[in-house]
Amino acid sequence: MRSASLRTSMLFVLLLVLPGCWNSKDIQTMDYATAIGVDYQDGKYITYVQFLNFSIVGRNENVQVGKAFPNWIARGEGETLSQSLSSIYATSQMRVFWGHVKAIVCSESLLKHGIEEAYSATNRFGEVRYNIMVFGTKEKLTDIFSQKSVFNLSPLDTIMISPEMTYEQRSFIVPKTSNQVIAEVTEPADYAMLPSLSIDKKVWTMDKDKKPMLTINGAYFFRAMKMSGWMSEKELTGLRWTQSELRRSLISVPSERNPKASLALINPKYKVRSFVEDGRARFEISLRLEGTLDELNEDMSIREIETAAEKIVREEIRDTFDTALAKRIDALKLEETFYRNHPKAWHKIRDSKDIILGPDSIAKITVKVHLRNTGKYKGKVR
Repeated sequence: MRSASLRTSMLFVLLLVLPGCWNSKDIQTMDYATAIGVDYQDGKYITYVQFLNFSIVGRNENVQVGKAFPNWIARGEGETLSQSLSSIYATSQMRVFWGHVKAIVCSESLLKHGIEEAYSATNRFGEVRYNIMVFGTKEKLTDIFSQKSVFNLSPLDTIMISPEMTYEQRSFIVPKTSNQVIAEVTEPADYAMLPSLSIDKKVWTMDKDKKPMLTINGAYFFRAMKMSGWMSEKELTGLRWTQSELRRSLISVPSERNPKASLALINPKYKVRSFVEDGRARFEISLRLEGTLDELNEDMSIREIETAAEKIVREEIRDTFDTALAKRIDALKLEETFYRNHPKAWHKIRDSKDIILGPDSIAKITVKVHLRNTGKYKGKVR
């Protein structure tokens, strides 16, 4: 009996000294970072951190839709990226939580300086996840982080944080997560692509007041941690057909100036065959696409529409290749395919050239378009 009483007393004492949840933090006593901007000026790293106001995230009757809420942005500075981010703590008032970071935006100045240190620091920082969105920009980072979404919704409803919502309807430049960029930038024969953010001030208005909105206007390309150059969205029109992630992209046939029809092309089946010819790398590109007819202004047969679409897609791929090659960029990732299939030949050619491609590297481009749906209205289609 005494033994049982002694055990009970000991258990009671242990319960009193257990820490329990004494180290836990209430969610309202922390600052939640949603995006990080990194700049490089005068030998120092300048960082900008966007913080989330949770009162505008929830959808309930207490939240007034359309009411403007300010974006909170902190600025840090340091000799290294870690020092710059840590300098924010001195004035943060509350504990900063990095687990909700959804995007990293790098200034063009940082990209030109080199991304190796930023790459290393973000990979070592345990709270930041690998699947966050990554962008470059020519804009001021404070301007990027100050942008609102439509109806003044939260920063989580912008292209910077949720680009997939727009990409589903208009597939041009595929958004990239940090783990995808890391995988590409460490490959010896690959050109990593980093989408670039810009601010459009022409499309949206609220009543008569212009409302700037974020947009993806092009992409930066990297080789072995060094920036190779930037290409605009217009210059990259042919790249969209090589992306397996493509959901829907619109073209007009037979031309943009006098279009007879508009098609939405989907489900690309893109293949590249590489081979060696006269000591040079050569490629044959084949592409299959399905299409749905969105608009028809003149009488055309289905085969005429398909043929016109095939011609346009083929020309777009060729134009993007030529434009990228002039900037010493392999936008279509042909060199990576050659490296996978012919590693010995790749090393031999690369020993004498910084890029294995030339104006005649593409031997053939074959495009097949199948118009599977002409819409609810069948008139004019033969």
